[in-house]
Order: sequence, then C-alpha cells, then structure tokens
Amino acid sequence: MVEMNKYDEVLQQYNTCIKDDEVAAKVAKLIEEKVPENDTLDVKKFLLGSVELTTLKTTDSEESVLKFTERVNEFAAAYPALPHVATICVYPCYASIVSQSLEVEGVEIACVSGSFPSSQALIEVKVAETALAVKDGATEIDIVMSVGKFLSGDYETVCDEISELKAVCGEKKMKVILETGLLGSAANIKKASLLAMYAGADYIKTSTGKEKPAATPEAAYVMCQAIKEYYDKTGIQIGFKPAGGLNTVRDAVIYYTIVKEVLGEQWLTNQWLRLGTSRLANLLLSEVEGSEVKFF
Repeated sequence: MVEMNKYDEVLQQYNTCIKDDEVAAKVAKLIEEKVPENDTLDVKKFLLGSVELTTLKTTDSEESVLKFTERVNEFAAAYPALPHVATICVYPCYASIVSQSLEVEGVEIACVSGSFPSSQALIEVKVAETALAVKDGATEIDIVMSVGKFLSGDYETVCDEISELKAVCGEKKMKVILETGLLGSAANIKKASLLAMYAGADYIKTSTGKEKPAATPEAAYVMCQAIKEYYDKTGIQIGFKPAGGLNTVRDAVIYYTIVKEVLGEQWLTNQWLRLGTSRLANLLLSEVEGSEVKFF
C-alpha cells in the first residue's frame, strides 16, 4: 500500500469530489431566491464598512498613497453616520506612509506580500518582505498561495510556505489568496481552501485581481463551504474575502448573500467578511446617499 502523506489525510476528511456544474446550479438558485431580500440600504451600509480600499497600481507613489489615506481620514468627518472602510490595502513599501498618516481608529493596514501577485520568489524573499511590512506598520498581510506548486501536487511546499509566513506575521492576521481563476475546477478550489486553512490562514481570499477570471460567485460558494466544514470540524473560524472583479453593488450583495446562506450570521461582521476593491466604495456610497458620489 502507498503511504498517505499528512496533506492527503487532511483532504480525505472532507468532500472534495464536487462538480462544477452542480456548484453552478446551486449558486444560480441561491442568487435567484435569496439576493432580492438582501438588496437593502442596511446591507449596503454594512458592505461599505467591509470594503478593503485598495490601491495596487504600478503608478502608485508616496504622494498618491498619502492622498489615498487622507481621503479615508476625511470620510469620517464627511459621513459621521456611516461606517468607515475596514482596511486600506497597499504594497509593503507604503506601509509606513499609511501607518504614519492614518488617523481613523479601527481601519486596518493591509499589505500584499510574498512577491504579489505571482508568488514566484524564493521563500527567503517572501519572508523578508513580509517581516518588513509588519515592521513598518502593516496590521494584516495578504499573500498568494504558490499556485504552480499546488497544481503540480506539491502540497507540502504550499503548506510549508503558508505556515512560515504566518509565523512571521505572528498575531497579525494573514490572508491567503488562492487565485481561484487559475485553479481549474471547484474541486481544486475546495482543496486549496482546506490546505490554506490547515497551514495557518486567518482568511482565505479569492483573487489578486491581476488574473482573469477573478472572484466569481461559484468560487466564493465553494470557499465558504470549505470554511464552514473546517469550522465544524475544528472550531476555528476563518474569514472570507472576495477580491477582483467586484464591479457593481449587486456583485457585493451576491457575495454577502452567499456568506449569509452558507456560513450564517456569525460571519456577517467586517471582521470576518471583507471585500477587496477600489471602485466599489464609491458605488456603495452613491447607493446609500441616493445620488452619484465620487469621494474616494
């Protein structure tokens, strides 16, 4: 008999034999039946408070990131009755600027790290970048799973890297980006979700936004199912973050609905549900205000 490694043993505890067409049918039914009841002002206000306001452009500069952060500071005074965004997400080289200029309590500082978005670097480089981001003020770290290694079946390296980077983060929350659009199947998304959580992820995240397709309702559904099953088995609550391709308020309401129906009310706080986006904040604010607003 072939000896089973510990990663296969972990996966064997869960149902990973899922079919894409069955997932698509379940998601379509859920969207048709449940989304309308969540298309409310209160839900949109909540979603605004779950946004990770993100700037990850090649053209980012100290000046642009400072201006970006100052808009978050100004929002609290301009809209005192509304929740502020959950997070500002930037490259690690801008962690210190955000840390020094952010004035709003309760807004996290997230940095993409570990050779984002490809994750194609030596682990020593990933460790150094992550450690520097934390030193400079990042309160959360977003890393990308080594997708190529996962697809080639090297689960040991995938998990070892995640665990090593989580050790660098310490008590700071770490999100693991699966890049679901490159994984090829619902079964692979389920496996990647489970391995990331097993290895130490505090959140699992759909996408970098740099590959297409990015976030999809089908990927979100599978990831939330994995989070639920992992929680039921271990008692460990893991957060969820769809990112990339969140272009409309309806998109946000769909992801809210999936989380509500699969994971339940316990996940409906901005501690456990985040939305990675740059454009969505203005769209949600416009819907809440009843007219077009371009604040951010």
